[in-house]
Amino acid sequence: MLKTSDQKYLRAIYAISHTEKNNKVSLSDLAYYLDLKPPTVLERLQVLVKEKLITYTKTEGAQLTRNGEKEALSVIRKHRIWETFLHKVCKFGWNEVHEMAEQLQNVNSEKLIDRIYTLSGEPKFDPHGDPIPDKSGKLPVSIRRPLLNSVEGCKCTVLGVNEDSAEFLNYLTDLKIGLNEKLSVEKIFLFDGSVKVKYKNGENAVLSSKVAEKIMVSCNKAGCGCKN
Repeated sequence: MLKTSDQKYLRAIYAISHTEKNNKVSLSDLAYYLDLKPPTVLERLQVLVKEKLITYTKTEGAQLTRNGEKEALSVIRKHRIWETFLHKVCKFGWNEVHEMAEQLQNVNSEKLIDRIYTLSGEPKFDPHGDPIPDKSGKLPVSIRRPLLNSVEGCKCTVLGVNEDSAEFLNYLTDLKIGLNEKLSVEKIFLFDGSVKVKYKNGENAVLSSKVAEKIMVSCNKAGCGCKN
């Protein structure tokens, strides 16, 4: 079984490479993502190279091998299933489940994962809207885009977030914005790109461009002019 630290590194490399749409991840990007110093990260990368889970060179960066990607997706599957179980069955908030799932994903029992997956309703997406890989590593397709790419007048639905820190999720919880929330884009402020939205019986919020970039939505109707 993979060590907890190995799981964290493989998940991070997978996440960064798919966010940036580049299979190779630089040492500095990985260190920033993990909030660790580059020498510490480099030492662990060298171990993962020996285990044939990644390839790494100073100029090219780190890249998952086929086996490394398989292991990363297995960890991601367990983590997201645990998050969903904690949210849907145990009724924890979406801002609470990440840290718990970090610990529980180390439980090495496929039988247990299968059982909690069934108890959770065999979901395709976790409480943050992220796709849950199936046993073969295949991810369900989700058509979603940042709220920031909206045009005025767009009516959309929140499908997830691309930031799962407790601080960010607490902020959205305080605003009473969650998954499947219906938003109406009232105004885009040219000065700083902030977005005014209306939701929940006429409630309004002005979201900074930084926040709007992290909220992932889907247009309720095609042809409204929003960018993907």
